[in-house]
Amino acid sequence: MDSRRNFISKVATGLASGVSVLGANDRVRVGIIGAGARGMEIVHAAMAAPNVEMTAFSDIYTARLEAGKQLVPGAKTYLDYRYMLEDKNIDAVLIATPQHLHCEHFTAALDAGKHVYQEKTMAFTVDHAKRMRAAHQKHKKLAVTVGHQHVSTGMVEDARTWMGQNAIGKVTMIAADMFRNTPAGKPQWSRPVYPDMTPENILWNQFQGEGPKRDFDANRYANWRFYWDYSGGNVYENMCHQLSIWYKVLNLQIPKAVTMTGGIYLWKDGREVPDTMTVSMEHPEDLIFSWISGFGNGQRGFAEDVLGTDGTIRRAQQIRYLPEKVNRPQGKEMMGLTKTTPNAHMLNFFNAVRGVAEPACPVELGFRISIACRMAVESYREGRTMRWDPVKEEIV
Repeated sequence: MDSRRNFISKVATGLASGVSVLGANDRVRVGIIGAGARGMEIVHAAMAAPNVEMTAFSDIYTARLEAGKQLVPGAKTYLDYRYMLEDKNIDAVLIATPQHLHCEHFTAALDAGKHVYQEKTMAFTVDHAKRMRAAHQKHKKLAVTVGHQHVSTGMVEDARTWMGQNAIGKVTMIAADMFRNTPAGKPQWSRPVYPDMTPENILWNQFQGEGPKRDFDANRYANWRFYWDYSGGNVYENMCHQLSIWYKVLNLQIPKAVTMTGGIYLWKDGREVPDTMTVSMEHPEDLIFSWISGFGNGQRGFAEDVLGTDGTIRRAQQIRYLPEKVNRPQGKEMMGLTKTTPNAHMLNFFNAVRGVAEPACPVELGFRISIACRMAVESYREGRTMRWDPVKEEIV
C-alpha cells in the first residue's frame, strides 16, 4: 500500500509540475535543437539507446531539417525551436547549438518541462552559467546531463580506486596535453560554405541570439568556432573535456587564478580564437592544472598526468598508475581494467530521465568547468591573470 501511495504521489507531483512521469522501461520521446554535425552524432547515440524514439528536429538551417527527415522520415521538423518545445509528446531535448546559444535553449527547454542533454561546454559566460543553474534549481524534477562524456568511462572508476588506496599521495600538479594536426591547406575546424547558406535558408537573427548584431555572414554561420561572439575556441572544445574527468574524480573547485597565453601562429584564415596556447590554473586545493594545446603537430596527442607524491595516474587512450619509488618502493605499475559500456553517457542520461540513475555529469559539475574555461578565455583576451571571487561569484 505504501509503495502504491508513493507512486500515486509521484504521478500527481509530476502532473502538477508539467513533468512527464516515466517508468524504468518507458519509451522516451526525444527532440533535438541544433542538428548540425555534432548534433547528428548525439542523435545517433540517442537512437542507439533502448526504448528511445527520435520524434523531432529543430534547426535554423533548412538543409539540416531535410537531413533529419531523411534519417527519421516520421519526425517533425521546426525552424523555430520554440514551437518544438510546445509539443507535449516530447519528453527530452538534446541541445547541440553553438556555445553562445546554450543558455537560451537550456532554460527554455526546462521551462517547457523537458529533460535536457546539454552539449559541452555547458555555459558560455558566467552570467549564462548562473542563469542555467537557477533554471535547473527551479526544475529539479527534470533530469539534466552535460555532454562531458569522458566522465562516463571506466577510467573514472579506475582512478577512484587508486585514489582510495592512497596510492597517489598529495597531488600538486596535473599536466595535460591536447595536440592535433591536419593536412596542409585544411585548417582545423574549417567547414565549407555551401551555396544554399543564404538569408532565405538560415534564421540569422536566431543564430545571433544575445550576441552582437551583425549583417548576414555565411562564413560566420558555418565556421562559428572561429569567432569570440559564439565560441570559446579550443578551451571550450577540448580543455573542458580534460578538466571534466579530474574535476569529477578529485572534486576540484573553480580555480583561484587562471592565466592563458598563445596566439594564431598557424592558421591565418580570419579566425579570432588561437590555434596554439597554454593555460595555467591555480586551484584552491593547492594544485596547478596546466593545459598545453596546438593544431600544428599531433605527435603528443592528448593525455593527462596526475602527479602525486606517491604516484602518477596517466590517462591517454588507456589509464595507468605508476608508483613514485622514492615513497612507494614496493609499488607496482597498474593498468586500468574497468571497461566502458558503449554509449555510456547517453545511456546514463536516459536512465536519469527514467529516475533510475543520477546524471554522470550534473549541472553543478558543468558549472565549475564552464567558469574555469571562461576564466581562461578572459585571461587570453585581456592579457592578464584572471581571479575568481567565490563570494560574489565573479571573475575579477
